[in-house]
Amino acid sequence: MAPPPPQTPTPVIPREAWEGCSVLLDINDGDRLAFFRLTPGATVKIGDKSCSLQPLLGRPFGSLFRVGPDGLVPCAATDASSQDDKPRGGGAGGQAQDETRDNRSLVDNNTAQTLSSEDIEAMKREGASGDAIVEALIANSSTFGNKTVFSQEKYKLKKQKKYAPKVLLRRPTSRSICETYFKKYPARIGFMRVDALSLLLSMANVGAYSDVLAVDMVGGLVVGAVAERLGGTGYVCSTYLGSAPSSIDIIRMYNLSSDMTSRIFQAPLGDLCSLQSVGDAPSVLSGSIQCDVVEPAAVPDESLQSSPAKPINTTVSDGNAQSMTVQPINMEVPEPATDDHLNQDCKGSNGNSVAPKAPRAGKAPSPEMMKYWGEHGFSSLIVAAPGHEVESVLADLLPLLSYSAPFAIYHQYLQPLATCMHSLQASKMAIGLQITEPWLREYQVLPSRTHPHMQMNAFGGYVLSGIRIHKPDP
Repeated sequence: MAPPPPQTPTPVIPREAWEGCSVLLDINDGDRLAFFRLTPGATVKIGDKSCSLQPLLGRPFGSLFRVGPDGLVPCAATDASSQDDKPRGGGAGGQAQDETRDNRSLVDNNTAQTLSSEDIEAMKREGASGDAIVEALIANSSTFGNKTVFSQEKYKLKKQKKYAPKVLLRRPTSRSICETYFKKYPARIGFMRVDALSLLLSMANVGAYSDVLAVDMVGGLVVGAVAERLGGTGYVCSTYLGSAPSSIDIIRMYNLSSDMTSRIFQAPLGDLCSLQSVGDAPSVLSGSIQCDVVEPAAVPDESLQSSPAKPINTTVSDGNAQSMTVQPINMEVPEPATDDHLNQDCKGSNGNSVAPKAPRAGKAPSPEMMKYWGEHGFSSLIVAAPGHEVESVLADLLPLLSYSAPFAIYHQYLQPLATCMHSLQASKMAIGLQITEPWLREYQVLPSRTHPHMQMNAFGGYVLSGIRIHKPDP
């Protein structure tokens, strides 16, 4: 671990959006998630209307906007509080009302609504807001009063998403970025769920003033999460096989400061291994072991999402009769009551304006830094390379760590980690080896309607963790 430098003022993270920063727009409570850069010509298309993102400048993260006739308009705090004060049907009065009415007599024959589409278009031309159109639809519905309170809320929510969409300004963080990619493009991040990412950081003991060695082949998600947790105090080195570095473009979405970005380095594994002798350990660089690249796996079957993840007990036996147990971790996260149909867009400026350049991450480390890492080693190791054989790569990575340094390896499947664990046990290069399967369950939390989501992903990958020790001489 590198000696702590002189105390410097802690960088202040802006609370408001600024020009050139990356933002995450949550449209209609998770129906659509999109990353944008706030450039002078950046726009977002909501429905059939293209709205400029200039009203977002200077607004604090967490602000709520609505689509008005002239574009995005900030929602007043009184509007949000008035919506929270509306009865949800969970009280005694709402239950008493529901006892006298139900939906059995309702017939969907398109005759209950007396307001035509021409009338709605006329209201739009007159400048009526989306909320006014929703209230008019409710007033002209002959069956709205006979519905239960739950059905009325669903009707209001459906019309609000169509005529009065809401946009939430969110800060891109490790959690929000991972959740966004996992919902729409999970293959780009190796099908890594947010609980698996947090487990990687915890098992690798990533903290202040750490020197972290990372093999990130999931687009830069792991390197960005490590840099975010370090907070500008330590260093992270992203290594790669061969001469072409791996893409870490996701780091640009983190809005890292220039000081935090300057502590992210990229170096080939061959340069790191040349700083010290790896002994007689087999090396993928010398050609004694071939690194097989496999095709990305398909998205897990939808039928697996309805069944909860269960603990998997697997025994790997060798001459010492050692065993391995896969332990589930339970992480329950309350979620809103809407279905997550993600429509993620990565857009920027659509005009000719030039956006302010974000700090570039991944420069080559200095010779002094390389010499320090060669003498003292890294304080932790994180491997996220689903397309490579981790057993052969780990033979080159472990000697780069200092003794008693923890490591964590992520893979989409169990068998590669089980084989790697067996090799570590036989070579006696690490202790405390365990394979963990994270488990996540999302809940809908509403009065009288709190239950797990009906459709969940029951698969989050596996994490192999351990501590590197000195290998005794034969």
